[in-house]
Amino acid sequence: MTPPDFPPPSDFPEFNPDDLSGMGVFTKRPDLQGDRPPGLIDLRRYMFQMGMSGFQTFVGAPIALTPADLRAAGVEVAMIGAGLDFSYGMRGSAYGPKMVRNGEIYMPPGYGTPHQHTRVDPVTELVLADYGDAPVNNMSLYASIEPIRALVREVAETGAIPFIVGGDHSLMYPNVAAMADVFGKAKVGVIHFDAHYDATDAGLGLNLTHGTPVRRLIEQGHASGHNFIQVGTRGWAPNDKDLGWMRDHGFRYHNMAQVDKFGWDWVMDRAIEEASDGTDYLYISIDMDVFDPAFAPGTGTPEPNGLTPREMFPILRRLGAEKNVVGVELVELNPFADSTYATGLIANRVIREVLTGIAMRKKGITEPYYFAEAAIDGGQGQDWPRR
Repeated sequence: MTPPDFPPPSDFPEFNPDDLSGMGVFTKRPDLQGDRPPGLIDLRRYMFQMGMSGFQTFVGAPIALTPADLRAAGVEVAMIGAGLDFSYGMRGSAYGPKMVRNGEIYMPPGYGTPHQHTRVDPVTELVLADYGDAPVNNMSLYASIEPIRALVREVAETGAIPFIVGGDHSLMYPNVAAMADVFGKAKVGVIHFDAHYDATDAGLGLNLTHGTPVRRLIEQGHASGHNFIQVGTRGWAPNDKDLGWMRDHGFRYHNMAQVDKFGWDWVMDRAIEEASDGTDYLYISIDMDVFDPAFAPGTGTPEPNGLTPREMFPILRRLGAEKNVVGVELVELNPFADSTYATGLIANRVIREVLTGIAMRKKGITEPYYFAEAAIDGGQGQDWPRR
């Protein structure tokens, strides 16, 4: 059976892929700018607020509502919530963005509290904004794709880095396609952290699911297999046919078998070296199930034998510092699958690690394995082994 075209032809008159104006979830308020001068909107009433107080935004950032706001403030990273949720596994990732926004457990971001390894504070170093949420119709994946793509493209066209928090991994399709719209087809490399390869041809007869976005992006020319690097895959897939398709399209992948065989440092160095091979731009895709569920159980399709935070955080910082990152996504965060705040805490730190790397690059700190001397001198300037 051949999967339906994308987007599928519809026998229902209320669904017209070329005209979604009748769906309220896609109708933008006409007064977003109004008489307000463009710029960021700081929602804090007081100069210092603990993490549990105030209006919750991504990393405590001020709000932007329009491209004019982003341009006027010179926003460097604009964060977007995208609660798309059509997973094979446990549903709930629609609430992932809320979990991240509410994930500041005690201390607020910024206020001169730098990353302890690098002594760089991304919240004060970068111009950040919470750009609100993408338009999503959780009755239809197909109806949601192009409006999400348009919003991500809208951010990238201002020169800001869109950082999308999902939502399931079908978001990779509109997000990376938006990168291709702005930077050119097959011009943006992708490094993809995931327990699953997400390059199957169809899922339950549908050609766009959270298990197929990689295949669609490559087939439609938005991304190149040669510049698609996968890290952390494991479990029972891909099968031989799909593995052959990946090899035929030039994929480089670093699964957990490689980590077990050659060690994490070897895999990390190889993946970073390959990440910008043949392209000047990099997009980072982070599926929360790349982590072992012992650390991050709150995901729709958990898979044992994953990466640890101690393994993941350095490679995220290094990618931000060493590569020209033009987009980031964090997906498959399901708060209903975790009765604690552990997964949200890890997700929050994932965001901080990437932002720290981007801030390091802005400051000219691009050397591999960077540690600030004040972070490792033991307090009294003791000698230490050099890597």
